[in-house]
Formats: sequence, C-alpha cells, structure tokens
Amino acid sequence: MEVVICPDPAAVAQAAAAEVVRVAREVGPSVVLGVATGSSPLGLYRVLADLVDGGGLDLSDACAFALDEYVGLPQGHPESYAEVVRRTVTEPLHLSPARVHVPNGFAEDVAAAGEAYETAILAAGGIDIQILGIGTNGHIGFNEPGSSLASRTRTETLTQRTRQDNARFFASLDEVPTRALTQGLGTILDARHALLIAQGEGKAEAVAAMVEGPLSAAVPGSVLQAHAHATVVVDEAAASGLRRTGYRRWADLNRPDWQAVGITR
Repeated sequence: MEVVICPDPAAVAQAAAAEVVRVAREVGPSVVLGVATGSSPLGLYRVLADLVDGGGLDLSDACAFALDEYVGLPQGHPESYAEVVRRTVTEPLHLSPARVHVPNGFAEDVAAAGEAYETAILAAGGIDIQILGIGTNGHIGFNEPGSSLASRTRTETLTQRTRQDNARFFASLDEVPTRALTQGLGTILDARHALLIAQGEGKAEAVAAMVEGPLSAAVPGSVLQAHAHATVVVDEAAASGLRRTGYRRWADLNRPDWQAVGITR
C-alpha cells in the first residue's frame, strides 16, 4: 500500500488525478473507471474535468462503474447516486452516459440487481482503477463494519453513524435511506488499482486504522492492505493519526520516476 501525504486538499486532488491519468494512459481509450460519490473525490473530478476540457485527457470511450446506490429513493431523486454521478462525473468528464453504470437500487429485486452488476463489471473486462473514499467508521463503498472481506455486490443496512454523516445531503436525518446496494469488498479487491482519497481531521482515525491497524472486518477499508496496487492519498489533517509519517514521506520522495504519484501534466 502506497501512502501519499499532501499538504492540503488541492494537492490531494492533483496527486489523485495524476494517478488516474497514469492508469488511463497505460490502459488506453477503453479504460474502465470505478467512481465514488461523497465529498472526498470532488476535487479529483474537477482536476480531471479541467484536463478533459483542455484536451489533455480523452475519456469519451471510457467506461465507469459507481460503487453504490441508495435503496428506497425514488428514481431521479437529486441525492440518488445515479444523479450525483451524472452531475459530478458523467457530464464534467464528457463520458458517454451509455457507458456509465450505477447499481440499480430502484429495482424490485435488488438481490438480482447486485448479481447483474457483478456480471456487467466482468463483461467490461473488470475495473482498471477504483476511486474510493472512506467513512468515519472505516467503511468503503457502503460496506459497513462487519462486512465479509470476500463480499460481492449486495444490499447493506447502513449504520446510524453513516446515516448521520450523510444527513448533510438531505433535509433531515429521517430522509436518509437505511439501505444501499453496494459493491462488496471482494469486488473492490478485484479492481487492478485502488485509489483512496481522504481529507480532513474527521477522517484521521479511520485512515490510521485502515493503514496501520490490523486487517479486520471491523475496519472494512483495511482490506486494501491485501490489494496488490493500492494508493492512499491524504492531506496533513487526515494523516494526523498515522504513526509512521516520517518513513512515508521519505518513501514518497525516493520513489523511482515510473512509480511517482504527483502533479498531472
């Protein structure tokens, strides 16, 4: 697991975007992106959008798969992840809407929708780089503490802490759904690269547990310790709970050019 500590959220966005660009250029026009919602990746998406608008990145033939979707919201709800992905990813990055997939949390049979999502990811050749955030309780996607480390796309009941964290997007806590359809931890591990972004002191405890704690279902994000190509990009505040920051800064400075995570060009 690579850990890159950046001075501020703007630098996090630049470094994370550089990693996405690197993978996209290695794979080619048909790169398959795994996209996350929430606040953490918004700066990354803005940097990528600027690159697309400036002609430095072409994602018109790319494919994207979202991590999760609420269950219980009406179709077209502005806080459904289908709508959030459309606003923050599909349109700014000029992706073809037909190539952007979100778990069907509106389906009558959400279990079948989860199986269909797994099939769609396989049909696309798998995810080349999965963008992730982390919840304050250590969840990635909507895999709450206690999730199987081998889990696949399925429905999950959200903890009260997760619902409270997400209440800022709704008029009240009562409006936040209690269930979601999410890629599983096993699904996330299948991505060829994993890129997790975190900013702010509120994520420091979760980041420290994910990176330096034991690999445990109690901290779902810790499953990335078992990923062959996981990169964690954090700002100083989110890194404040880490113990080995000196070594991590040293390692970042002494990476070979081909392995560097840095500013987009």
